Amino acid sequence: MGSQSDIEWTDVTWNPVAGCSVASAGCTNCYAMRMAARLEAMSHPKYLGTTRKSGGRYVWTGKVNLDEGSLSAPLEWRKPKRIFVNSMSDLFHADVPDAFIKRVWDVMLACPQHHFQVLTKRPDRMADLFALGLIQPQTHIWVGTSVESDEVVERIAHLRAIKQSTLFVSFEPLIGPINEVDLRGIHWAIVGGESGPRARFMEAAWVERLFEICRRDDVAFFFKQWGGRNKKATGRELHGKTYDEYPLELEP
Repeated sequence: MGSQSDIEWTDVTWNPVAGCSVASAGCTNCYAMRMAARLEAMSHPKYLGTTRKSGGRYVWTGKVNLDEGSLSAPLEWRKPKRIFVNSMSDLFHADVPDAFIKRVWDVMLACPQHHFQVLTKRPDRMADLFALGLIQPQTHIWVGTSVESDEVVERIAHLRAIKQSTLFVSFEPLIGPINEVDLRGIHWAIVGGESGPRARFMEAAWVERLFEICRRDDVAFFFKQWGGRNKKATGRELHGKTYDEYPLELEP
């Protein structure tokens, strides 16, 4: 129960949890909210109760649903994949029980052929669970946080507290400048503008500054997109080329 993904930096998505709540300004136009609303309208049981209409758009209700049936999916994929964990939620949402997070983690630990990409806006909780020993570091489990502007840059400090793991930061949607940040000890940065009907503008100078910081701090740089209403039209070239760098490559 995974889905082939159009997200440029992953192969498939795996969603053992559905539903979320807004954590910061980067969540305002979340594509997952729109997708969850469509799936809920189709009576998909996994998404029932996760969204509501507010001000002409669908937003999260804060309800999260655990999908026991999807837990075993990565065990069935023999060919190595990059797997984005919970593209339709946040594994470290407050309402996801510790015990369920551990079950998700145990599946990832049992699949060293893959690279799992765990992205959260709640890295403080993730770091706490690592410190408690409830979840364990492994090089094939990449853990990251989203930072959309200087207003939430403190998330990186929580991420850096996690040891013996591949660490990454997603600067997407980049809706404000990151004036200065220390990325030493971070292995990968994803940078991208917001896309969709309500996309907010991303300035080229913000991208250039992050590129410079990544080169300074020896961080793999992945430029995902310029974004906008039509992301295909704006493309994903920077300096006349595409940057598809990864911290580690999958075995063929």
